Amino acid sequence: MTEPTLSHVKCLSPRGLHRLAYWEWGRADAPVLLCVHGLSRNGRDFDPLAERLQDRWRVVCPDMIGRGASDFMADPNLYSVPQYVADCVTLIARLGRDSVTWLGTSMGGMIGMALASMPGAPISRLILNDIGPVVDPVGRDRIAGYVGAQTRFASFEEGERTMRQNMSEFGPHDDAQFRYLSRHSIVQRDGQWTYHYDPNIAVPYKQAMSQPWPPLWPMYDAIACPTAVIRGGQSDILSAAVAQEMTGRGPRASLVTIPGVGHAPTFIADDQIAVVERLLAG
Repeated sequence: MTEPTLSHVKCLSPRGLHRLAYWEWGRADAPVLLCVHGLSRNGRDFDPLAERLQDRWRVVCPDMIGRGASDFMADPNLYSVPQYVADCVTLIARLGRDSVTWLGTSMGGMIGMALASMPGAPISRLILNDIGPVVDPVGRDRIAGYVGAQTRFASFEEGERTMRQNMSEFGPHDDAQFRYLSRHSIVQRDGQWTYHYDPNIAVPYKQAMSQPWPPLWPMYDAIACPTAVIRGGQSDILSAAVAQEMTGRGPRASLVTIPGVGHAPTFIADDQIAVVERLLAG
């Protein structure tokens, strides 16, 4: 597999400046596809998809703050959608484009919805991967049970086994496919094997568990750009009913359901990559 280029851009928060890392594939003059990962993941999740698309797209995959090669934040409360949106606006400005196509998985889709709902948003097309304006509490609680929990392992293999168990909802993957998910997510830090994220990303997530999460339909309804939704057929985050409602209001998203997969499709298998290719071609 071809290796992407790693770059950084400095972003502003109420606590000062921090570095946002991003991985880049393809030609600099190609249209930009910005791929934004989920809560405990990082930009290298999109390697198989980016390699397939790099002859047609400039694929940019950021590590959101607290993940991968980006800075960890001193204040855990900055691990929030408003800060993520601000960082992505800075990144898009660095890329020198007035607009991008956005593919967001879970948290990455939530960031995309928030940005796309704003007047003058730099998103020309939005693809939401297994996320919508209403988050099913079953999946929300499941993720809260493992994110930021056990983060030290005796070996890479132990970490990979634990991650595979926690992420069984991703659907069936053979050993080679799952290695794509683990090779940049289990790393050595200070002589120990650990997840490639700051455990404190779980702090605001778990604080929010103390009350019901409000539906975000007003935000979704404000989106004007062409929108598509990809749903795992067994998702415990995006219900079939909410996904269907998304096709009839706001941007009236097109909907693709991937059977046999929960939260969330990983775009490693050829048939899942083909779904994204068809949406981009359309």
